[in-house]
Amino acid sequence: MPTYRMDLAYDGTDFHGYARQDNVRSVQGDLEAALFRRTGPIRTVVAGRTDGGVHASNQVVSFAVDEPLDVDALRRSLNRQLAPEVAVYSIVEVPDDFHARFSATGRGYRYRIWNGPVLDPLSARTAWHVERPLDVPAMDLAVGGLVGVHDFASFCRQHQGRSTMRELREATWQRSGDFVELAIAANAFCHQMVRSIVAISVEVGRGAMTPADVQEILTARDRSVAKGCAPPWGLILTAVEYNAANPGFSTSHMTP
Repeated sequence: MPTYRMDLAYDGTDFHGYARQDNVRSVQGDLEAALFRRTGPIRTVVAGRTDGGVHASNQVVSFAVDEPLDVDALRRSLNRQLAPEVAVYSIVEVPDDFHARFSATGRGYRYRIWNGPVLDPLSARTAWHVERPLDVPAMDLAVGGLVGVHDFASFCRQHQGRSTMRELREATWQRSGDFVELAIAANAFCHQMVRSIVAISVEVGRGAMTPADVQEILTARDRSVAKGCAPPWGLILTAVEYNAANPGFSTSHMTP
């Protein structure tokens, strides 16, 4: 059975997340309905199951079919059906053992904050509006202390039997005008981990907490000591990494 890798992007505003759900709209539901017209019934596997309202500039999906596909014709067909909210950049055949989720070695996200008195309306769907001025160097110092292999239980929504140990490879906050952005990468992220780190970072930026407080939260390994989650609409999946020796490997198609 031929196996294919698809790279795509989407505006997650009007979707209830990537994963198919009954009676609500999802990226997977729309994508598989569009694929059905060309392939018949099909089930996709995704690199990262983004939550409702979360966006992707580089998401990866894999799927297997009975017969080889005309990938150029399929890509054009999907883009006609799914535009403007979903864009398919490429579809390539890959080895049968390629799996969008389990073959991935890392994932990267950005979180965007509009830190000014008046929100730019063109950024309203993709940035959290925080009016109070933020101390970005303090925020950057706070997340820098999270880099490494840790138990991130304080920052993750708990799921029975699932580990919260993760290797955080990068976490940096930077300001560009009214935009304040977090670039963050890990081998994998547990549920709501990035949005929880953002929420804590904003508390530091507002002066309500210190970077040392964030270290105490990390070592507590207790979800109740953290301060909720940032809104989903500022979060963008920007990269999925695969081992370069794997023929399914490619770099991101877009950067935010």
